[in-house]
Amino acid sequence: MDKALVEYFRCPEDFAQLEVNGPVSSDPGYFQFGQDICYGQYSGGLPSKYLVHGLPDATQAVRIESKHLYLPFDLDQIVDNLRSERYQLNSWHSLEKITGGKVTRAIYYLLRPILPVSVRKHLQRARLSGWDKILFPHWPVDSTIESLMAHTVSLILKARQIERVPFIWFWPNGAPACLIMTHDIEAAAGRDFCAQLMDIDDSFGIKSAFQVVPEMRYDARADFLDGFRKRGFEVNVHDLNHDGELFQHKEKFLRRAEQINLYAKGFGAQGFRAGAMYRNQDWYEAFDFSYDMSVPNVAHLEPQRGGCCTLMPYFIGKILELPLTTTQDYSLFHILGDYSIVLWKQQIDLIIQRNGLISFIAHPDYLIEKNARKVYLDLLGHLARTRAEKKIWMALPSEVNLWWRNRSQMKLIRAGGGWRIEGPDKERARIAYATRQGDSIVYTVDGAD
Repeated sequence: MDKALVEYFRCPEDFAQLEVNGPVSSDPGYFQFGQDICYGQYSGGLPSKYLVHGLPDATQAVRIESKHLYLPFDLDQIVDNLRSERYQLNSWHSLEKITGGKVTRAIYYLLRPILPVSVRKHLQRARLSGWDKILFPHWPVDSTIESLMAHTVSLILKARQIERVPFIWFWPNGAPACLIMTHDIEAAAGRDFCAQLMDIDDSFGIKSAFQVVPEMRYDARADFLDGFRKRGFEVNVHDLNHDGELFQHKEKFLRRAEQINLYAKGFGAQGFRAGAMYRNQDWYEAFDFSYDMSVPNVAHLEPQRGGCCTLMPYFIGKILELPLTTTQDYSLFHILGDYSIVLWKQQIDLIIQRNGLISFIAHPDYLIEKNARKVYLDLLGHLARTRAEKKIWMALPSEVNLWWRNRSQMKLIRAGGGWRIEGPDKERARIAYATRQGDSIVYTVDGAD
């Protein structure tokens, strides 16, 4: 039984009986599976050590025998490698390697409070130069895991000679996608703008989550935090002091994680996001949070490159990851120099096509400026229209966390000639079916609102 496939679709386990077709390579590497880039071990030949054009294709090594599917790799391993960013990043620009060192980063964060945005953006543009030449993950949205899952289901249907595979739909009440809006408060000016930003969000019927830095940046008293909750917004912890050093050394991280956990308890916060999206998913077991929001889908414009290559929430041990799937406002305005919602609209459309999580970061600090605020208002208007037209589920991160945890406990049970859902929150769950249509997979949902 393939664990990743069952957890992703919540399909009956007997539909996910997969085996590896022969011995796999001793070393992991890059290869393709159809159109998808994978990283790991496979049995179709030798994977490439480097990420290059013309990777070996494992498709020809798929075997179907007696209605049983044999893949040329362990799907669990490939999915875990992608989500955990274990693939090698050999396409980094040389300037980023020089400027991304620990000493340089420490100097930058020491000077950051006194650096004007104009200076910071020039430094960051230099550091991120060459971002548009990175081969993988795919810009502007990477849906490799979604594609891998669909490809595998297509092969299962072919192998078993059946028309469709039942599963539990991704979102409550059959919603085609989910949307969360989050705001990271970086400095005192952003803190002081939060009340106005809540007014703006409320004017479009949107409730959002505010991530608060506990130390050094500004005063985050209890009455300030209560102000968000009284209005139906959410409070989470944003790093410890946002100095860029949280994940630099394991011992230092563990000390800081203890402090962060204490702040989470004091804040009454369920969620966390690291400063500047720095991360090491292998260390997350030290956190007491229910969910994290620090892993980008594709991180070409982040200080730490990589990306989880999925548009869906996923578990890192006991913590649920809600990946960032759109470009940050700071990157859009100050790295790309784009004061429009064209890129955001493109990302939204691509995520909806894959029925994924549309997640945004818009910083109060950067929305004070008039031009940036106008773009944000355009975005909120577009989101409100999209929600109405396509019935997107717009939720707080804590609501998505609760839903995904409940869904992870749901099961499809045979009932006569059909299926029924058992588990917590089953009333909002919907049965869906994956069906082959030519070379593609199509999803249909029973009883969608």
